[in-house]
Amino acid sequence: MSTAWLGMGSNIDAEAHIRAGIQELREKFGSITLSPVYTSTAVGFDGDDFINLVARVETDMQPLALRQYLRDFEDRNDRKRDVPKFSDRSLDIDILLYDDLVLHSPKLQIPRAEILKFSHVLKPLADLEPDLIHPTELRSMLEIWKTSGLDDSSLSLLKGY
Repeated sequence: MSTAWLGMGSNIDAEAHIRAGIQELREKFGSITLSPVYTSTAVGFDGDDFINLVARVETDMQPLALRQYLRDFEDRNDRKRDVPKFSDRSLDIDILLYDDLVLHSPKLQIPRAEILKFSHVLKPLADLEPDLIHPTELRSMLEIWKTSGLDDSSLSLLKGY
C-alpha cells in the first residue's frame, strides 16, 4: 500500500461537490484523513470563493491509475475541461504527493508544483502532515509553510467537515 495526499477544491456548488468528493474517497479507499477545510478567494480569475482541503488516502493504485480514477470522478461531477486553467471548478482533485515519489511525466507531476505556490494547497497540507518531508525540498511541510512567504489572508477556516 502507498500513501497519497490529494488536494481537493471546488467553487461551483462547492459544499455539495466537496462533500461528494469526500464521500467518494471514503467509499473507494476506506478510512481517509482530512485536513481542516478552508475557503479561499479565486486565484488567477474573478470567481466565487473556493473550498479547499487535503485528503490522505492509502491505496494500491499506481499514480497514473489513481490520476485517471480521479479525473473520471471529476468528470462525473460536471468538471469542464475546455475552459482556461484558472477558472471555476465543480470539482478538482489533484495528487499532491504519492509516498516520496518524484515523477515528471507529460501526464503527471509529483510532487505537484502548486504545493509551493499556493497557500490554499500548502496550508491544509501542512496542517494535516506538519512533519511530512517534501521529497525534493527535503524540509517538512510545516517548515515550508512557515518560510514560504505565501499570503494566507485569503484563507478562512470552514467548520463542519
